[in-house]
Amino acid sequence: MVSPPPPPSAAGAHHRTRLTIPIVDSTRRIIALLGGEPRDKERWKLVVDGAAKEMEQREERIRLSAREYQHRRAQEEYAALTRGPSFGTGQTEPGELHTNVANTAVTEELMHHKFFLDIVGFTMLLMSIYAPRLFARYQKCKDDLLAWKQLRWNFDCSVLAACTWNFGRAVTRPHRDFGNLAPGWCPVTALGDYNPDLGGHIILWELRLIIRFPPGSTIFIPSAIITHSNTPIQPHEKRHSFTQFTSGSLFRWVANGNRTNDDFLATASPEEKAQRDQAAGTRWEDGLSFFFDLGQIGITLQNSVDTVDKYPMSS
Repeated sequence: MVSPPPPPSAAGAHHRTRLTIPIVDSTRRIIALLGGEPRDKERWKLVVDGAAKEMEQREERIRLSAREYQHRRAQEEYAALTRGPSFGTGQTEPGELHTNVANTAVTEELMHHKFFLDIVGFTMLLMSIYAPRLFARYQKCKDDLLAWKQLRWNFDCSVLAACTWNFGRAVTRPHRDFGNLAPGWCPVTALGDYNPDLGGHIILWELRLIIRFPPGSTIFIPSAIITHSNTPIQPHEKRHSFTQFTSGSLFRWVANGNRTNDDFLATASPEEKAQRDQAAGTRWEDGLSFFFDLGQIGITLQNSVDTVDKYPMSS
């Protein structure tokens, strides 16, 4: 299935991999971010080319059913492997997403590879600078979850709980990741060997943007509320991607005092229920408050030295 044509009035944008470019709304809130790349361009190319190669070398070891290749996001079949804590259908409490032995081995190797550690470190650096309130929100959720139970976190330096590796010809149809936190950012890193002038662009439908999205670049989007997709790549090309996220259900679990919604309603005091009802009434405004104003970024950049030291690229 091919994505429908974009609106005639859609604007084009170039993702120059070296530049970090905020995408702002009418009030100058940073709602998305073109991540650019680190200053050491040659080293970063080694990282992203190496990450793509590591995925390609393991692709034949993946074990999925035919149905699992045909997921709702895919324009055409491709393999997707996810790791990390989650809380969804059938689970009584948060825990590690389950998969088979073969796929666990593949993701375990990728999680510990220095190339993906570098990518995660760089994305966390950007998120902490351009969305510090949102970053702090994720950090608190992580801290609260780990204080409740010793869950295994994919990457120690990351505030995001889970990640997905998309293999082969990972080109998506228009979709939203409605299970994620509504104002939350999902970093998507493009990998592989394709001509970004001919395909692989990312389309942000509500923003009416078509963005050139070359291998090695990263975009941060609120994937739960912005419909997004890719333009097709050429028949002989490969496009992998690496995405990071936290399920919105983990935030709900923490907000419920480490309980399901049903357990909360059955055991919460009247005061707790009133507080939750009050919070629900301002959820939209609270969500917007996590987006940083463009005018505040200069102050943040001046104070970012500690963050740079905290998330160095691996040696």
